Amino acid sequence: MNKGELVAAVADKVGLSRGQAGEAIDAAIEAITGALKQGDEVKIVGFGTFVVTNRAAGEARNPRTGEKVKVPASKTPKFRAGAGLKDAVNAK
Repeated sequence: MNKGELVAAVADKVGLSRGQAGEAIDAAIEAITGALKQGDEVKIVGFGTFVVTNRAAGEARNPRTGEKVKVPASKTPKFRAGAGLKDAVNAK
């Protein structure tokens, strides 16, 4: 499912226009992104948790040349699925 299909599904489920559903999804994504930028966790009960983790600096190799390359430390967003989502995916 891509973003356009998600917008269509939300619009049909809630009874909004596709434009309104798109704005709502964009607003939710912006809110999650903003919270993660500030270092906060975003917990959605029954769905999951978005967190920011620190990735340590290290070395990697260029696959073409075999040359070592330094990789700087960085932050990366991660998603941990909640029990409700896991149960829904594994339901038979």
